[in-house]
Amino acid sequence: MLVSRGRNPNASEVIGQLITNPGLRSRVLTTLGLLLLVRLGIYIPMPGIDREAFKQFIDQGGQLIGFLDIFTGGGISTLGIFALGILPFINASIILQLLTAALPQLEDLQKNEGEAGRRKIAQITRYVALGWGLVQSVVFAMILRQYAVEGLSEVVFVVQTALALVTGSMVVMWISEVITERGIGQGASLVIFLNIVATLPRTLGATIEAAQTGDRDTVLGIIVLVLVFLATIVGIIFVQEGARRIPIVSAKRQVGGAGVLPTRQSYLPLKLNAGGVMPIIFASALIFLPVTIANLTKSEWLIRAASALNPGAANPWPYALTFFALILGFSYFYASLTVNPADIATNLKRGGVAIPGVRPGSATATYLSGVQNRLTLLGGLFLGAVAIIPAAVERATNVQTFQGLGATSLLILVGVAIDTAKQVQTYVISQRYEGLVRQ
Repeated sequence: MLVSRGRNPNASEVIGQLITNPGLRSRVLTTLGLLLLVRLGIYIPMPGIDREAFKQFIDQGGQLIGFLDIFTGGGISTLGIFALGILPFINASIILQLLTAALPQLEDLQKNEGEAGRRKIAQITRYVALGWGLVQSVVFAMILRQYAVEGLSEVVFVVQTALALVTGSMVVMWISEVITERGIGQGASLVIFLNIVATLPRTLGATIEAAQTGDRDTVLGIIVLVLVFLATIVGIIFVQEGARRIPIVSAKRQVGGAGVLPTRQSYLPLKLNAGGVMPIIFASALIFLPVTIANLTKSEWLIRAASALNPGAANPWPYALTFFALILGFSYFYASLTVNPADIATNLKRGGVAIPGVRPGSATATYLSGVQNRLTLLGGLFLGAVAIIPAAVERATNVQTFQGLGATSLLILVGVAIDTAKQVQTYVISQRYEGLVRQ
């Protein structure tokens, strides 16, 4: 994408477009309405469960349960029909992305078949999400069966609970796709964003209560943790907004007797974090897969692996190092999907555009590939550090009120907010240019 030094829309212009432009207003209202529907589904209860007994299990669940509860917007603790939320779809997306890299047929569908290929990939992802959602629903139902009300058949309870959960997750998946197509922002990311925001009042309330009732060390620990979180937000913005601007020049053209046309100064932006917030979301979802598989298979080594990858485990290093490696790996993976140096080099050559000091064609592709690899390494390392350092500080200060909120949730919140704001800006800019064309 070539970028010239134009003006981005300011806040007043965005608000003005929101008021006067029916298309943007419709998209925003559609997004808000569908997100409200997701929240309502959290509070539609599943039948046949002793909620008091289950509440005790949640209270003793530690950071793992707390983290999963945040990702589902309280769906785990409230036991609504949307308890699984968007997690099956996220897991299915991970599986499809990995298969796309491994299977040439899927890679060809994604890269060479255009919109039809992307629709086929999306349809396969839905089927995988349904299958994986059914597996997770059965596992969750088997965990919940010890909290079933008396007199209810175990088989009936597992079947009705699994059906309710998988149906709820498919509805959430459908809502997220509608948001992506007809609303503003990426639907799955916005659902997770909403779920995290919904748990903030409870987390902040518990933190304030701990500060009021705790001793001096507790108050100091909370202050240190809050400062670290603020620094984390600054770091997240740096990673999300950071880009290498590669200067480019276009061939000057002679037009009749009018002389040489002047060229505007332009650049090619390569992002520090090309994958945006998706490496964090995928790494967070993937690291909890052993829990689901262990509960399903009862494999001893998987149970040990799931225990080691619990963020609240006595030894935090297996979780921290695995999470860091997953973030770095998915950063490279998503960079390879979103940035194709060979295609960029071809398009630059066709447009008569070149990078100063670099020959067009394969030399440009090699140069861009090297720059992108260095940027991805730097961005992935920084993203991984931002994800685990606040968790280490939380453990060191012994402040447990956040219960898994931590840097991962902050990364998702800030990243999704930035990406959505950019989509709104892009929409406003497109409307601005449409107005110029009409004039």
